[in-house]
Amino acid sequence: MLLAIDMGNTNIEFGLLNNGKTVFSERVKTDLEKTATEYAVLLHTILEIRGIDASLIDGAIISSVVPPLTTPLKNAVKTATGITPLIVGPGIKTGLKVKVGDPKEVGADLVVGSVAGMQIYGAPLIVIDMGTATTAVVVDKDNCFLGGAVIPGAVVSLNALSNSASKLPMIDIAAPKKVINGGTVEAMQSGLVYGQASLLDGMIRKMNREMGYEMKVVATGGLARLIVPYCESDIILDNDLMLKGLDIIYKMNN
Repeated sequence: MLLAIDMGNTNIEFGLLNNGKTVFSERVKTDLEKTATEYAVLLHTILEIRGIDASLIDGAIISSVVPPLTTPLKNAVKTATGITPLIVGPGIKTGLKVKVGDPKEVGADLVVGSVAGMQIYGAPLIVIDMGTATTAVVVDKDNCFLGGAVIPGAVVSLNALSNSASKLPMIDIAAPKKVINGGTVEAMQSGLVYGQASLLDGMIRKMNREMGYEMKVVATGGLARLIVPYCESDIILDNDLMLKGLDIIYKMNN
């Protein structure tokens, strides 16, 4: 079985895959203060709760956009499982042709999501990942990664609103029954959910227009399930896209 770890700025997703199928996935908060030992204890606890013997894990891979935590998490995996994980980065085989100025600037998460989208759904493709930031990147019909756009995520937008306007409270991100609302909470929810959905629809239209042809669209990330159902565009929702991408990349390199 493969231990796949996707570390973002807000959450770390721990996933276990068996023959390409997700056995389980768990999300925990990314904490820069945690040591390698603390993350090892956390991983051990997750495996124990899930009833998984660490000896059954025969491979591990990490995608990280948090450089200060990459080595501690690598050491944590080694401590908890006895396996030194593969780190997604320069020199790793991905099958993706990166056509940007400096390929080293492309985040591991963007590479992993693009590889998964390309291999599973086929290019040309727009890959949307909704986390701390919402990213929308393009893989063209020649399987070339062209880059894309980075947008403030829904939680970032909510925090900015609540911190900047004293009368605007922190709220749950959920879709109200209507777009037009008189109450403050419902009006904020409308802006966050329907506003983000409209933003994605607009970006998809503009990207298709710029490329000169229609592209498939796949979305993933913690907030995708809350926003994508309210988009008017045809979007494939794949909550396990990153884990699938890590599995594909691991197999390419082993």
